[in-house]
Order: sequence, then C-alpha cells, then structure tokens
Amino acid sequence: MKPSQLSDTEFAPFYQTYISLANEADLVEELEISVHEFIKFVQNIPMDKFDYRYAEGKWTIKDIIQHLIDSERVFAYRALRIARNDKTPLPGFEENDYADEAYANDRKLQEMLTELALVRQSTIMLFKNFSEEVLLRTGTASDRPVSVRALGFIIIGHQKHHQKVFQERYL
Repeated sequence: MKPSQLSDTEFAPFYQTYISLANEADLVEELEISVHEFIKFVQNIPMDKFDYRYAEGKWTIKDIIQHLIDSERVFAYRALRIARNDKTPLPGFEENDYADEAYANDRKLQEMLTELALVRQSTIMLFKNFSEEVLLRTGTASDRPVSVRALGFIIIGHQKHHQKVFQERYL
C-alpha cells in the first residue's frame, strides 16, 4: 500500500500536503522508517534550540514534538474506529488547546522521544493487523471522509511536515 494508490475521495484536500510528503514505500515500512529518521534528526538539534520560538505565539520544538505525539494518537484512534466499522462521525480536535495543556517545555526531551517511539510502535502494530479490505474502509472525521490507509499516510506526512518546519524556521 503506497500513497500514490490513494484516491482523492479518501481524504480531505487539506491533507494532500501531508500525504505528498510520504515516500512511495509500503505504509507499515514507512511508519517504521520515518520515526527512526525523525528521532535521529531531533537528537542532532543543538540543545539550546528546543525552547526557541521563531516568532511570538509560535510553538517551540518541544511543543511540536508533543503535538506529533498527540496527533498520532488521535489519527490512530480514528483509524481504529473506522477499521472496526464504527460509522459514528468523529470530531476534530483543536491542536492549540492541546498544546496549551500539554506543558511540553517542562518535559525532558529524551522522555518525549521515547514516548513518540512507543506511540509509533503501537500505531505500527495497529496497521500491521489491518487487512487490505480494512485499509480501504472509510469513515468521517472532522466532517470529511477519510480512509484507514489515508490516516496512516497522514501520520507519516504530518511528521515529515513538521521536520521540514524545524529545518526551515528553527535551525
């Protein structure tokens, strides 16, 4: 299952940016590889950059890492609900409210990276157990249709998007 196999009806247009950042690799393989690449990248960031904000009101690198953890949990939960054929429309979430309540800048970086790796391992195990039929299932999240497999590529692309933001605005 590769991102180029997705149809435009499997995700909202605003997710195209994320999906386009996912490599043309197998979904589970890319989930595994991308988290290792991200953690290695973050570990090479100078320590004095983790509390840096490039503009007033913008998140720090630690805020963004926590945002990735929280978002992956939300996206994986959506995938689970849709995979289990739950037809209940799933609400969106307000990322800024989550960030305000996460207190990421009070956390130790290594603990955050460990949590990210553990969340990803859980996501990988979830997606490994989805059949081809289940991956094609669609549901509604944030008032838009989304497939189980699209959610997997959104997780990957969302992480890559923020890594790109780190490179362009923080380093």
